[in-house]
Amino acid sequence: MIDRLSQTRSSLRKMNKILPPPATPATPAPEEDRLDLKSNPYLNLDQHGAVMAYYIWIDGTGENMRGKTKTLPRKPTSVSDLPEWNYDGSSTGQSTGENSDVLLRPVAFYRDPFRRGDNILVMCETLCPDGSPHPTNHRYGCKDKMDQASAHKPWFGIEQEYTMLDSNGKHPFCWPKNGYPGPQGPYYCGVGANRVHGRSIVEAHYRACMYAGIKIAGSNAEVMPSQWEYQVGPCEGVEMGDMLWVSRWILCRVAEEFDVVISFDPKPIKGDWNGAGLHTNISTEAMRHPGGLAVIQDAMKRFEKMHIEHIQAYDPKGGEDNKRRLTGAHETASIHEFSYGVANRGASVRIPRQVEKDGFGYFEDRRPASNADPYAVTGRIIQTMILDAEGGIKTCSRETQTPEIPEYNYINKTPLSPTDLDIKIEKKEDVLF
Repeated sequence: MIDRLSQTRSSLRKMNKILPPPATPATPAPEEDRLDLKSNPYLNLDQHGAVMAYYIWIDGTGENMRGKTKTLPRKPTSVSDLPEWNYDGSSTGQSTGENSDVLLRPVAFYRDPFRRGDNILVMCETLCPDGSPHPTNHRYGCKDKMDQASAHKPWFGIEQEYTMLDSNGKHPFCWPKNGYPGPQGPYYCGVGANRVHGRSIVEAHYRACMYAGIKIAGSNAEVMPSQWEYQVGPCEGVEMGDMLWVSRWILCRVAEEFDVVISFDPKPIKGDWNGAGLHTNISTEAMRHPGGLAVIQDAMKRFEKMHIEHIQAYDPKGGEDNKRRLTGAHETASIHEFSYGVANRGASVRIPRQVEKDGFGYFEDRRPASNADPYAVTGRIIQTMILDAEGGIKTCSRETQTPEIPEYNYINKTPLSPTDLDIKIEKKEDVLF
């Protein structure tokens, strides 16, 4: 018996030398629609004239989006064709379970690049049960200010920076698992697999925005690896906020297909790495014509006086997020002071070199954080730049913009006080004006 076992083992050893090694188990195939929704055969089914409308809104955090689908009997031709709806605000940080309904009012709609056909994406604002604007609704106050300042034809263009993360939402996409990539320098507007990560997502997002009707103006790889930027605009008035929010939703939705998480955190990685901003470019009719540089300079004086108020409006936590980013390093100004200069990316506000040369144009406010609400940002800019300067125009108070509803237990981010921020407003000596 022992001899037979020995012979069997010897034979097996010889066979192992001849036979190929065991095949590696095949990687499970991705879902049919993981990277290309067109491969899902159900998306080609006839809808018999009905339309799928995906309603999008901002939740109680002031930075995250929610959404759900509603069937419409026919293709809408205007926002007035879209019915109001509601949702459970107790699950989004905007109400209590005892009085949970929050109303949705459509304000804009766009072609749906995922479902295609006549299907649409619907941007909504949130309302209390009595129809007044919900306390977390910054669009209402923004539109009120834009309407008052409409004669000035304010134009905006926003640069949205963001960071791609692995599917766990914690580790930067394609970064080494047990270390860091090489130092910043070669990644900005770079090319090559050793310098750029996630380009397929960027390209898909760009096309999806164009299909939807978003005024996307450009994109580029940013200074930190796996960090990108895209630009939306120019947009006039409240349209800026509508389009930017929908473009953010489209970006997050595209990234789902690649199993990637999009972060709008203004300082996602500690240390010697750039943060992420929402650089906001602004001009009025007067600024865009000869002599406009003097109008821009005058606006800088008002911005300097209201620096604290702007910092409080420029991230959803009233300035707390921007404290991690606006340090005076990594192409930022210090949160504690206001400054402006020509071609100076280390200032609070940058005036482009071409604007100085031409004597008219626009300026860039570099303070808003990447997770800022564009309604709050653009509304605050118009308040300071135009409405406060025109004392005869009535501003939108918090009482009319966000009425207090006792039964609502919404998430309210209290802005930092000037003492908390320890802000000292002072003009830098090296600025040009």
